[in-house]
Amino acid sequence: MANKMFRALEVPNYRLWVIGALVSNIGTWMQRVAQDWLVLTELTDHDGIATGITTGLQFLPILILGPYAGLIADRYDKRKVLLVTQTFMGLCALVLGTLVISGTVQLWHVYVLAALLGVGSAFDAPARQAFVSEIVPGTHLTNAVALNSANFNLARLAGPGIAGAVIALVGTGPAFLLNGLSFLAVLFSLSSMKISELSRSTPVRRAKGQVREGFRYVKNRKDLLLIFAMAFVIGTFGLNFQMTNAMMAAEVYGVGAAEYGILGSIMAIGTFAGALFAARRSRPRWRFVIGGGIAFGATALLSAVMPHYLLFAASLVLVGVSSLTFLNSCNTMVQTSVPPKYRARVLALYLMVVQGGTPLGAPLVGWIAELLGVRAAVAFGAILSLLVSVLALIIWQRFRADAVPLRTQFKELILPHPRREGAGD
Repeated sequence: MANKMFRALEVPNYRLWVIGALVSNIGTWMQRVAQDWLVLTELTDHDGIATGITTGLQFLPILILGPYAGLIADRYDKRKVLLVTQTFMGLCALVLGTLVISGTVQLWHVYVLAALLGVGSAFDAPARQAFVSEIVPGTHLTNAVALNSANFNLARLAGPGIAGAVIALVGTGPAFLLNGLSFLAVLFSLSSMKISELSRSTPVRRAKGQVREGFRYVKNRKDLLLIFAMAFVIGTFGLNFQMTNAMMAAEVYGVGAAEYGILGSIMAIGTFAGALFAARRSRPRWRFVIGGGIAFGATALLSAVMPHYLLFAASLVLVGVSSLTFLNSCNTMVQTSVPPKYRARVLALYLMVVQGGTPLGAPLVGWIAELLGVRAAVAFGAILSLLVSVLALIIWQRFRADAVPLRTQFKELILPHPRREGAGD
């Protein structure tokens, strides 16, 4: 079973990739925690709207640049694209850390650097996602995507806790500097790979209408449209825990930076477990896409009403499992069902809908938190996530050729499935 769960690690280049990404991801989570804490407690007086704007600016570029970023990844060597984007993002983190340590940082500095970091991420994300299919053979792709999620969430276990400790001991500035330095690890892994062992896809030649071509491909795939619709609603209004956990910690439970960092680590226990479960699957399944969305909405709603900090923290484990199940299933479904020549462009569009709505959702959730309270803001996102997932279940019923009754399908989504893992659905 262990060999099945970690089979992608048999590939030497993928092992290099995993090690570099783990170090960099720990730094990324440190930056996310430090950035929200800096805005919320040092540059403003617990201003949820300012925190939402900061988060929104970091994700706005992917909404604008996503389709072009995907085309760049399809057109050029993905490894070289990643060397450029990783260097750029590392420099953004180092600049912010220097401003904080020097005592000259202002709120607008954070806004600008969050937006610049978002530009780097917009071009990095589709290249990074599509590059995995060049590192491992197709038979290992589903496992590699799941292990990437496990890697990311293992970093999420460590990153927020380390960030909370660093902030409590020496402030937010060093956390940003450490993130900047962490990019050296992934740059080293990319530079050390054996190029001859990569299964590089044929670059797409320059031609007119290539961005529109990606949109047309998705438009003609009803299954992708359903995934994109769910990802947009859940990503825009539900997956704002980077911001809402900070507000819940500071405003509802009255705890400090260390306790806030622990919340991220506790939530990562759930997402890490969900990623390991996903690594055991041989293929993506629709019941995990829709069931994950339903479970996420329900567990996020449960977290919104938790009366004590410890109960809220415990509920985040369930939120983590369900959110990872949904996101990993969506990502794997897209990666494994799209031809290589469209893959980066389609992945860019997927990332655009799952992350690009954050500039709309984060400020709106922040405004609801200011107007009605943080609990209401979390519940708002949870209810919308639950509704879109139930609607997707109804639509999926119409997709199925065998027209299995809705009650039977709901049981298939929620209860253990009697068929073997490789069976189609």
